[in-house]
Amino acid sequence: MNSSLRERFERLGPVRAVDRVSSGSPAEFVLQKVPDRQAVATVTAALALARRGMTLLGAKRAMEDMLAHGRTFVAVPVVEDVALLVAELAETGVTARKLGDEEAVDVKAIRERLALTQEQFALRFGLDVDAVRNWEHGRRKPDRAARSYLRVIAREPALVEDALTAG
Repeated sequence: MNSSLRERFERLGPVRAVDRVSSGSPAEFVLQKVPDRQAVATVTAALALARRGMTLLGAKRAMEDMLAHGRTFVAVPVVEDVALLVAELAETGVTARKLGDEEAVDVKAIRERLALTQEQFALRFGLDVDAVRNWEHGRRKPDRAARSYLRVIAREPALVEDALTAG
């Protein structure tokens, strides 16, 4: 019998307490269904997230979102060990990849591939020229939003230019 996630949670009855992890650091993850796996143990996955500080309702909604859209992004308040959470979720049929650990972006390589000076690059893509200089010389690192933007510039510079110049 194929039941919905809501029905499976309702069958569990009221949850009085979730055995929470005592300490750890917050982390953000993208969750996806393991490819080629028929079923996902969504209740077990939601409980794994709830044990780490997410509300049970928030964890349940994350599982529903993942099933509906193929992936979801979650902020987990207390992660004692990233590898342990990733392994625990993998057993349920959920792949978890931690966000924020992305490799550095080579701003100079992107700029040089586009054959632009620092000033031209900054002007063309709406960046501060001092920020570009600082990133290239290693005095500062781009934050997550800037890294994401720089990756889009690296992959689709014309699309970014079109978006920035659209009326």
